[in-house]
Amino acid sequence: MQRIFASVFLLTVFLVAGFAVFVSAQEGQVLAGLSDGSSADYYHRLIGVITGSWQEYGQLFTTLQGEWFWKIFLAIIVVVPGAFLLHYLIIGAKHFDHGGEQILFFPFFVRIVHFFAAISFSLLVITGLMIVLGSFLGGGVLVRSARTVHLVSAIVFVLPCLIMFVTWLKDMLPQLHDIGWMIILGGYLSKEKKPVPAGKFNAGQKMYFWFATLGGGVMAYTGYIIWGMGADIDTVRLYVIIHNVLGMAIVAFYLTHVYMSVFAIAGSLESMKTGYKPQEEVDILHSRYEY
Repeated sequence: MQRIFASVFLLTVFLVAGFAVFVSAQEGQVLAGLSDGSSADYYHRLIGVITGSWQEYGQLFTTLQGEWFWKIFLAIIVVVPGAFLLHYLIIGAKHFDHGGEQILFFPFFVRIVHFFAAISFSLLVITGLMIVLGSFLGGGVLVRSARTVHLVSAIVFVLPCLIMFVTWLKDMLPQLHDIGWMIILGGYLSKEKKPVPAGKFNAGQKMYFWFATLGGGVMAYTGYIIWGMGADIDTVRLYVIIHNVLGMAIVAFYLTHVYMSVFAIAGSLESMKTGYKPQEEVDILHSRYEY
């Protein structure tokens, strides 16, 4: 194993060094002709060598922003719920006995934090979609208001997001049994109630957690720059692309989380109100959890 890592490391160093030499040689050839013309021309050409052609990058941004982002977001909010509707009609919700022993899953403090996180995060998703699809809503005051609510929700989300990250970090770390959960998709493609490999949180919840926390942090930072907090236009364009692409994944996971929380498991919302799950549900859906 050590030999493999050493070989990979040396190969990486070799490739990086070779690429650097190639780039330096190319730039040397370009810089050789920069002395012609005025100082302003020299500076303009020098910046072009260092940064590349931002005009081409700007065209990419214009194409994505004007033609593709809204189409992809629209497809996500149509296709994902559509797929879950089919699942609900064909497979249906899983039902568990709520009359037996109840297992404490979420203490009161965690439920309060999750409540604020859920409200602010939901507002972020909804207003974000309103901004992207603003042309369908007629623009104007409605979309401008959505931008304001989006900013305020982002600020509110920061604190509960940090608390959840610290509180659930250990339980959200990947485990080998998560692979088994992914292979059978948590048993949600079957009407049978068989124990699935999952601890306090399953692999799907863990993925959503990392997208919502770390992804939310990236979204917050890029959103801060996009809002107009002091950056050049090229940086803003780059961050808009990052913000939108990451937002697509977050919206898809959010819709999945809502379906799983509200429809896929009958009575699951009760656990976020009371903090308790029925023993049968824990034994089936969280078979690796020790209580």
